[in-house]
Amino acid sequence: MKLEHWGGYSVLVNVLLTSLHGWIAAASGSLAVAAELAHNVIDLLAAVAVLVGIHLAGRPSRTFPYGLYKVENMVALGLAGLVLVTAYEIGRDVLLAPPAEIRAESWMFALLLLTAAIPLVFSHFELRAGRAAHSPALIADAREYRVHALTTGLAILALASQGVGLPLDRIAAVVIVLAVLKTGWDLLGDAMRVLLDASLEAEALTRIRDVIEADPLVTEVKWVTGRNAGRYCFVEAGLALRAPNREKVETGIQRIEAAVRAAIPRIERVLVRVEPANSPYVRYAVPLADADGLISVHFGQAPYFALLLVRRDDRALVERRVVVNPFHGIDHAKGIRVAEWLIDQKVDVVLSREDLLGKGPTYVFRDAGVELRPTAVQDLETAVGSL
Repeated sequence: MKLEHWGGYSVLVNVLLTSLHGWIAAASGSLAVAAELAHNVIDLLAAVAVLVGIHLAGRPSRTFPYGLYKVENMVALGLAGLVLVTAYEIGRDVLLAPPAEIRAESWMFALLLLTAAIPLVFSHFELRAGRAAHSPALIADAREYRVHALTTGLAILALASQGVGLPLDRIAAVVIVLAVLKTGWDLLGDAMRVLLDASLEAEALTRIRDVIEADPLVTEVKWVTGRNAGRYCFVEAGLALRAPNREKVETGIQRIEAAVRAAIPRIERVLVRVEPANSPYVRYAVPLADADGLISVHFGQAPYFALLLVRRDDRALVERRVVVNPFHGIDHAKGIRVAEWLIDQKVDVVLSREDLLGKGPTYVFRDAGVELRPTAVQDLETAVGSL
């Protein structure tokens, strides 16, 4: 269902609640019900504002080429203000309104129970839709309906107390003021976070970083930032890419942007900035026939690989690890799987005694910008010395 439809339904619900509460308030003379009526009138205006905000939020124009994404948050901010105004109106009546005779009849209780049930049920579905669409306006509206269910319950209690000689009308109104104030404050805080460009949640940023690092062209994720704009989010990332030409860079960027959007669908735009790779090290991989350092004449069938970390400036060996080839025992596409695994290890150069020209690993390495370097050296120590 479109968000505009929820906004329209919210207007209809508020019209119904305002009509019923107006009828009950006029017949009963209850201060609590009258306060609830004022609450409804303001929320009716707010529902219209929500509908307008949702309609405008995703419409780009020449003046606003990125869309009016924060309109929804401005609507949520206005809704918070209206809620606080409601609290003020109720509080003023509690303090200044003169005592009045209150009538309580069975039909009033029946209608009040109905007006408590309607916003409670509607808020359940609207809140679910708002969270699914990450719409702050719908979420704010749904939360306000839950306050309605509470305050209408207090109005029922206030009317019922008249029959047992416990006039709780003003006390119920005070509790309504406190509940409305808390809701208004929460809505105000949520709206201001987005309007002030609060960052994406830490979990979302971590997920984005993991998705980017998984791309074979990425050698380093220098920074990742993101900001909320209501149900839209924007992400920027600075990356170092290992790509042989401009075409590969552009293809890699497009692939990264698509992967980030797939991981977190509410992201509207991803901006990737390619920065110079300034790693002081080069990572080498060498296929081994045994763990003692004999270089294998095969690539994919090599049972071990040596992973070497060499410093760029003086070519000194900083780290040497011998690891088991995790795909040594498979039957099909062994070389390609090994090549993909080495790319995940962020290897820059692969030494191979096997001629891989025209074979699958060659294309995998080429697409990832990894250098495949033939070698005739037979042992690891000699290979390290030649680096």
